[in-house]
Amino acid sequence: MELTSTRLIAAVLALSLMGAFPVVHAQAEPPPPEGGTPIAPSTTENKGFTPPDAHSIPDNEFGEIVKKGQDIFMRTGDYAKGYVGNSMNCVSCHLDAGRRADSSPLWAAYVLYPAYRSKNKRVNTLAERLRGCFRYSMNGIAPPADSETIVALQSYMYWLAQRAPTGVKLEGQGYPRLDEPAQRPDYVRGQRVYEQNCALCHGAEGQGQKAEGKMVFPALWGDDSFNWGAGMHSVSTAAAFIKANMPLGKAGSLTDQEAWDVAQYMNSHERPQDPRYEGSIEQTRKEFHDEPTDLYGQIVNGKTLGQDSTPPGGTLRPMKR
Repeated sequence: MELTSTRLIAAVLALSLMGAFPVVHAQAEPPPPEGGTPIAPSTTENKGFTPPDAHSIPDNEFGEIVKKGQDIFMRTGDYAKGYVGNSMNCVSCHLDAGRRADSSPLWAAYVLYPAYRSKNKRVNTLAERLRGCFRYSMNGIAPPADSETIVALQSYMYWLAQRAPTGVKLEGQGYPRLDEPAQRPDYVRGQRVYEQNCALCHGAEGQGQKAEGKMVFPALWGDDSFNWGAGMHSVSTAAAFIKANMPLGKAGSLTDQEAWDVAQYMNSHERPQDPRYEGSIEQTRKEFHDEPTDLYGQIVNGKTLGQDSTPPGGTLRPMKR
């Protein structure tokens, strides 16, 4: 059901600008120290860091690119339409315009790249990391590394991270990791948590909520959500995000067990196929999803997850990929 009240639409859109969106992509911890990559120590530093005021973007040529990056970040489907295959925005996972601590803020991510990533087993530049977000979380296609889209997003991140130390883990980076739950995450318990705390915004079937044709609360599964290659498909990552940021306006109100359970429920549903899939669910799981909290290729409610996925690319599928 779409929201139709003008007053309610305005309120929802205002909330969205404050960061009222869950899901999609980014890691719960900084890249591991594999391959000798010099990365953040285990302890946090610069505890007092805050990004610059949102209204202090300079009024010059550089500021124009920063503003463009902010626009792309907030309304990705409008400003980077040719690369987005679903209705999500960057702010869906990085709340408060990428500023909020413990919501994988951009200022904390910027200072950790280049870095080795086990996801693709090589050192990634920040541009490559951003390109992956479009491919997986946006279920789209990766913009060229030198495109205006990537340059603008990097410029916005640079501006947010100004005066932050490089190569250290800043307090609030990523999503705070949760300890292993007392009980194994459970679909049925998670469904109850979802119905009581999440369905009002994200819909009974995880389809999200729209206002005037625009998605303001993103789809959590199904064809309009992130695909099986996105970081948020991991139950541990989703649980960490949910615990720290959801429900909207009541962050931290769920117990750790409830966060694990509802993440299990959310990720027990089909979503678009992993773009790395080459015809075999078993091989794709072995190569890219061989983790205990990864449900891809597992049997849930009698169905193998990934078996009935639609092809990746969403609305961009007619385009040459």
